[in-house]
Amino acid sequence: MAQYRQDKINDRLTEEMAEILREIKDPRISSVFISVTGAECTPDFKYAKIYYSVLGNHDPDEVVAGLKSATGFIRRELAKRVNLRVTPELRFIYDESLKRGDEINRLFKSIEEKEEPDSNN
Repeated sequence: MAQYRQDKINDRLTEEMAEILREIKDPRISSVFISVTGAECTPDFKYAKIYYSVLGNHDPDEVVAGLKSATGFIRRELAKRVNLRVTPELRFIYDESLKRGDEINRLFKSIEEKEEPDSNN
């Protein structure tokens, strides 16, 4: 039962974080398309890892600096939107899975392009 609740809270945090990030006015965040890919709370809900990815060629270090400076606002908004006894302390982690997936797709396309001329003979 506890794992089910934790999974629901993680999903809710992911959804709310995506909404909150759209409301932030910091140019390090508002000028970049940030996608929240997941959230992981500890069983006591005191800490949460927020996984995010950045679309385009933006510096992840600059984005995480903007996220860290907005942590107070983000936690305050989470407290209003998610009903928990304690609002978790947030840790932002850059998720490279989308970037890696894009690189793999490009590799597959280049392999297909190399094989196509050979198959016509």
